[in-house]
Amino acid sequence: AVCSMGNSTSRLYSVLAKTLSSGAVSQHQDCLEQLDSARLDPLDPKDLLEECQIVLQKRPPRFQRNFVNLKKNTASNHRPIRVMQWNILAQALGEGKDNFVQCPMEALKWEERKCLILEEILAYKPDILCLQEVDHYFDTFEPLLSRLGYQCTFFPKPWSPCLDVERNNGPDGCAMFFLKERFELINSANIRLTAMKLKTNQVAIAQTLKCHETGRLFCIAVTHLKARMGWERFRSAQGCDLLQNLKNITQGAKIPLIVCGDFNAEPTEEVYREFSNSSLNLNSAYKLLSPDGQSEPPYTTWKIRPSGECRHTLDYIWYSQHALNVNSALGLLTEEQIGPNRLPSFNYPSDHLSLVCDFSFNQDPDRLL
Repeated sequence: AVCSMGNSTSRLYSVLAKTLSSGAVSQHQDCLEQLDSARLDPLDPKDLLEECQIVLQKRPPRFQRNFVNLKKNTASNHRPIRVMQWNILAQALGEGKDNFVQCPMEALKWEERKCLILEEILAYKPDILCLQEVDHYFDTFEPLLSRLGYQCTFFPKPWSPCLDVERNNGPDGCAMFFLKERFELINSANIRLTAMKLKTNQVAIAQTLKCHETGRLFCIAVTHLKARMGWERFRSAQGCDLLQNLKNITQGAKIPLIVCGDFNAEPTEEVYREFSNSSLNLNSAYKLLSPDGQSEPPYTTWKIRPSGECRHTLDYIWYSQHALNVNSALGLLTEEQIGPNRLPSFNYPSDHLSLVCDFSFNQDPDRLL
């Protein structure tokens, strides 16, 4: 019964209630292998959203966030590409290590928190989804999102801190999902980042996709750099390594690039400047929400730990500004919406806000070179 997956609503609820509960990844491997054929059955996102809302009926409703139109009178004859970036908060860290002192443990229960995460994803319907701190890939995100039409890739950290937590669900890592109906995978690289020529515990995924509608190639990457104060030079070295990898993959920016990630770095840090000044000609999409188009948002994460309140801008969507246009970006939650106890909460499942942008290709091919 635990492994059953079907198309009916009642059987779908069984998946949410049982298959996706906590447990070691190894416990799910046999089950997942048995599900190969069933997993191919398409899943209606409306049905999944309805099941999530049933689970969440005792929680407050989702916060309303609006897209801000950033399009500059540039005509585009193709559908925009919606990209979502989100550090979803590893379950083992949320319950066992991060110590969100103002967040009730009840709000962190995986059986409900996973539905809040899925509800957010289903609400914005990204064509490409980039996640960090994923420790329920095999028992939650891959089985469900593959049935929603996504191709799924996961690259765990070599020494995930989740493994130090009792009753963990395996290592956390980066995950990337793209809609197969919109894109074809040309190549994929799992990158273990280096710093000072040493391999580190941080990773990235970079995939070159072909857009079915336009025939255009582009590269999408996801990463999660080293956390904590005092590691600025380390993050800088990781950023340099990632940029060098991306230069090779994009043939020196001939292929347009989008980089999503939790950089664990404020805009004042060296790694931010490296990305801003790179020969890949990258810009940070969320700067475009500011009045002058030059300032990052005031925060992308806001939490309270025993050491005090932490409000930082750490999450970014970088893009090739010579090749891509940002049509719109999802506005952030206001301080009033977030509330005095900050994040995560009964309303919101992570300590980081999701970022969502709609991109279109620049119509002038001469500007690509």
